[in-house]
Amino acid sequence: MEIEKKIKEVLDRIRPYLINDGGDVVFKRYENGVVYVQLVGACSDCPLVDNTLESGIEEAIISEIPEVIKVVNED
Repeated sequence: MEIEKKIKEVLDRIRPYLINDGGDVVFKRYENGVVYVQLVGACSDCPLVDNTLESGIEEAIISEIPEVIKVVNED
């Protein structure tokens, strides 16, 4: 699916910043406008995880892929 490819490309651009802080993001799936990811490593229990997800990952994906309406972190 073309949208999933674009999502993975955006995540690949964000990933170095997360890795630099000891974390990472794993793409799980895309369905009905929602991207499901899993934040791992230091990101999984970071107190700023919601900020990272909304202001970082979600904002980056939505700004490049209009079909995406939300990004959700799954355990």
